[in-house]
Amino acid sequence: MKSVFPILTVVAAIIAIWYAGAVWMNSQWTLDQARRAGVELTLPEIIRDTMNQERATLPAPHQVVAEIWKTTAEKKITSKRSLIFHSWITLHATLWGFALGALIGLTLAIFIVYSRVMDMSVMPWAIISQTVPIVAIAPMIIVVMSSMGIQERLVPKAIIAAYLCYFPILVGMVKGLRSPDAMQLDLMKTYNASNRQSFWKLRLPSSMPYLFTSMKIGIAAALVGTIVGELPTGALRGLGARILIGDQFGPPIRIWSALIMASILAGGLVAIVGLIQRITLKRMGMNQ
Repeated sequence: MKSVFPILTVVAAIIAIWYAGAVWMNSQWTLDQARRAGVELTLPEIIRDTMNQERATLPAPHQVVAEIWKTTAEKKITSKRSLIFHSWITLHATLWGFALGALIGLTLAIFIVYSRVMDMSVMPWAIISQTVPIVAIAPMIIVVMSSMGIQERLVPKAIIAAYLCYFPILVGMVKGLRSPDAMQLDLMKTYNASNRQSFWKLRLPSSMPYLFTSMKIGIAAALVGTIVGELPTGALRGLGARILIGDQFGPPIRIWSALIMASILAGGLVAIVGLIQRITLKRMGMNQ
C-alpha cells in the first residue's frame, strides 16, 4: 500500500492538471461561440462546455477514456478502427526491434569489456550515434531499405527501434560486466579460470541487475522508435499511423487516445521486464 500511494498521488495530480489545462485551452472556443450568439456564460457553464467539446483542443481525461473504450471494447480486434489492432502492429515491430537492439548491445558490450581497442573505437561512436535525431534517421533508413528491395514495413521499423534501444543496453551491460571488483577478478585468476569461465561464473551473474534496468529503458525506447518509424512510412496501421491520421484528418481526441494507449503499452512492457527481473534475481539469490 505504501508503494502504491505515491503513484496514485502523482496520477491524481496529473489528472487535476490535465483537467485545468482542458478548461484553459478549450474555453476560448466556448467564449467565442457565446459572444457570437450574444450570450453571457457563467463560470460553471464554461467549465461544463469545455469538458464536452467534440473537437476540443485538449480533450478532457474522461473523453479520452471514453474514446479508448469505444475503440477497444466496442470494436472487433480485427477492425482497423480498433486500438488493439493498431497496438498489436506496433508491438510486433517493437519486440523485433528490441530483440535486435538487445543482441547488438550485448555483443558490443562483451567486446568492449574484453578489448581495449573496441573500447577506444566503438564506444565513442556509439555515444555519437545517439546525438543524431531519430526523426532525421528514420526516413533515411526507409529509403535505404526500399532501394535494397525490402518493401516489408516491419523491417525498417524494427531497425529504427533497435537503433534507439541498443544504446542503453550497451551502456548498462558495460557497467554491469565491469562491476566485479579487483579482488573477485584476482580470485578467479587464482583458481586459474579462463576468460570464458570468468564471464559465465562472475561477470555475467554480476551484470544481471544492470541488464534488466537497461532493458526496461531499452524496451520503452524501442516502442518510441517504432512509433517514430511509422510516421514517415505513410503506414495505415499502428499507433504511429493512428497519430498521424488523427493529426491530419481526424479530431485531436484520436491522437490523445493513441498516445495514452502507447503509454499503457510501454508501461505493460516495462512491467513484464520487471517481473522477469524479480523472478530471475530471486532464483539467483540476489537481493533486489
